[in-house]
Amino acid sequence: MKPKLSNGTIYKKTLTFSLRRFAFNFLMIILVAALSTGGFILTDKLFGQGLYGLGAGIIIGIVFVAILAHFFSYIFKAGQIAVMTKAVTEDQMPDDVYGTGKAIVKERFLTVALYYAATSIIKAIFNELGRVITKIGGSVGGNSGNAVGSAIHIAINVVVGFLCDCCLGYVFYRKEKSAFKATCEGAVIFFKHGKTLLKNLGRMFGMGLASLLVIGGAFSGIFYLIALQFQGPIMAISNEIKELGQNATENQKVFEFLSNPTYLSISIAVLLGIILWTIVHSTFVRPFILVGVLRNYMETAVEDIPDESEFSILEKHSRKYKKYKKKHPSEV
Repeated sequence: MKPKLSNGTIYKKTLTFSLRRFAFNFLMIILVAALSTGGFILTDKLFGQGLYGLGAGIIIGIVFVAILAHFFSYIFKAGQIAVMTKAVTEDQMPDDVYGTGKAIVKERFLTVALYYAATSIIKAIFNELGRVITKIGGSVGGNSGNAVGSAIHIAINVVVGFLCDCCLGYVFYRKEKSAFKATCEGAVIFFKHGKTLLKNLGRMFGMGLASLLVIGGAFSGIFYLIALQFQGPIMAISNEIKELGQNATENQKVFEFLSNPTYLSISIAVLLGIILWTIVHSTFVRPFILVGVLRNYMETAVEDIPDESEFSILEKHSRKYKKYKKKHPSEV
């Protein structure tokens, strides 16, 4: 009997999506850095107000990145989820992993607009299930209290993110159904098997926290050492912050803190470290966690595909569902 594909094998085989996504994100960081640096240098020389140019460059860079990401980066994440779903449900991997993933996404969503329309519905429905997730999380966490309640509340966004990815995988699996109908089935599956699906909570948060401390901490340290080599620009920015603080009526402690070159260097290093950690974690660590969560979700889903009579549970918890059902009754 052929051995079952392991989570590690699936992760390694789909790593091509992660590598392409990382390269794309790295180029986007360079773009934002170039625009913000150029804005600072230009306005500092022309008007002596480099901080404003820095801010303008960052804003322009973010706008460009958002536009480029909208049209190009989605294929990396969606394609990876599509192939992972195929692997955990069919127990096989295609020879051309990237080509297969891209083809599945394009076959399911003929345009970028259709993809984002479907994913927005998925996110809306699962975001509205916060109360349900909290309730189930409370039962998993044991005795409730303020500390447990706060932890569960913070955890909701992390859980919802994984549920959205699992539901997108289910949409690829149920290719004969409309994306909205498959999304509804995916949400009902969570309602029916929530406690079972959330058994991966420890893996989600344990690995997430470990990667933040190790990867985020390492990047922050590296950026701080780099910042020490550019004390001239740091001093210029801190002086401008100090001038702004003298005219500000609020947040004086923040201006005072950031006008100190040492604290400013640390703040920049930590901010850049967190940004890099977010990219590395979401690109490399999170997909590894997702394979196990997705396998658990799909094994449960395949064994118990909901019928339309069970969609009524969504009526109680999702305004997005009711609104879409009213507008597109033929798809439900």
